[in-house]
Amino acid sequence: MTAPHPTVTVNTFAFLNEPMIAPTGFREYDARWKFPDQINLPGIQALGLGLGTQMHRRGVAPRIVVGNDYRDYSLSVKNALILGLMQAGIKVTDIGTALSPMAYFAREHLGIDAVAMVTASHNPNGWTGVKMGFTPPLTHGPEEMAELRDIVLGGRGQTRDGGSLTRAEGVRAAYLDDLCGDFRISRPLRVVCATGNGTAGAFAPELLARLGVEVIPLHTGLDYTFPVYNPNPEALEMLHDMAEAVTATGADLALGFDGDGDRCGVVDDEGEEIFADKVGVILARDFARLYPGATFVADVKSTGLFASDPELTALGAKVDYYKTGHSYMKRRVKELGALAGFEKSGHYFIAPPIGRGYDCGMRVAVEIVKLLDRHAGQSFSDLKRALPVTYSMPTLSPYCPDTEKYRVLDRIMGRLEVMRAGGATLGGRVITGIVTVNGARVMLDNGAWGLVRASSNTPNLVVVCESPESEAELRAIFADLDAVIRQEPEVGAYDQTF
Repeated sequence: MTAPHPTVTVNTFAFLNEPMIAPTGFREYDARWKFPDQINLPGIQALGLGLGTQMHRRGVAPRIVVGNDYRDYSLSVKNALILGLMQAGIKVTDIGTALSPMAYFAREHLGIDAVAMVTASHNPNGWTGVKMGFTPPLTHGPEEMAELRDIVLGGRGQTRDGGSLTRAEGVRAAYLDDLCGDFRISRPLRVVCATGNGTAGAFAPELLARLGVEVIPLHTGLDYTFPVYNPNPEALEMLHDMAEAVTATGADLALGFDGDGDRCGVVDDEGEEIFADKVGVILARDFARLYPGATFVADVKSTGLFASDPELTALGAKVDYYKTGHSYMKRRVKELGALAGFEKSGHYFIAPPIGRGYDCGMRVAVEIVKLLDRHAGQSFSDLKRALPVTYSMPTLSPYCPDTEKYRVLDRIMGRLEVMRAGGATLGGRVITGIVTVNGARVMLDNGAWGLVRASSNTPNLVVVCESPESEAELRAIFADLDAVIRQEPEVGAYDQTF
């Protein structure tokens, strides 16, 4: 394989004949590009050849599950990826249009360790990418991604004989059967099901109906133009729409799913949008009652309640805060033998004996329905009010170029460390420490905190804050942290406000 050509541009003869691949698309744990501006179909084919070559290098059995999300260009991207994999001598099993967790499930269901799921996840249309892995339930981390990048960009893909393509039927039905089992809810429950016209619309309404739930559909028809909003249950636009639907219909709950179905967002019966980390605490409490002494993993963007909640403490739960990112979290959950991992973004990693260890928004929906069945006399708002009160904000993502964001973050972290050493404050609170496992989580003297990190998948920084005291303190902490961030001219506007 020749290396990608650095001078190929869109709408030229070379564009249809030579691979074009922007190096920035090889991220910490996903491959993700704007299509076709940053990668073309020959580039996707080269990616498949490189992935197949990596499988041979690592001694992975030359078989792989491949699927695609519901975007108008995802099928052509998948077909180009398959062609490259077959060039590398890989036997490809295509499961068709799928959710990412369905592709992960297919690895175990079909007895094929490797997976490559073509999806841009929650990114807007115009993006494409691949989530991949060689050992269930894990997906590529930084080491594997760097190796793959070097193979592809260095033109080191090697062709081999033996490649083939087959289509696996029945995986969708098996996936839904695995999720539902024989469970049927014993109480009436009306749930708004929101999918933003994304791939989850072909799965979530049927799943909930099979559990015995009355489904109130909200933008569940498949439409790859995403006419209402981008399917992202962490975005306030989608959460607000879910809240309005709950209020208008008197539903007991709203569940929202992202573009590839590996995340779930929640609005309660009072129309309050509950950030996913707080939902995680509610689930962790319930799981810890079933499995006392369980270990949980939470990402650094998540609420401090995982560590401070008195009920989790009383149940002997152990909590580990770790790096944000689905590959990091899957790996950490497996490494610690944790029962579940929780991310503020809505990725939940529910491990055996409840789930299978990978992030699955459908599994989260099932477990929330089961939780409400076990608490038949309580609403979701009752379970929320039972938590200690903290004040938190949505995840904000100011623009910062992929080529600059890590250098920018290093400088910000340096300034924050100087502030800590000098006795400075955020929001009037003394800085007691800085957790640097993933960016900088600045810890304050009353348990409040503020986080800044670099997004692994988009040209952005990520900013989150929490206060146990008040909304006013939360905003003051954010304002002071933002003032530090704004010293970097490369940082642009926020994607949303709160």
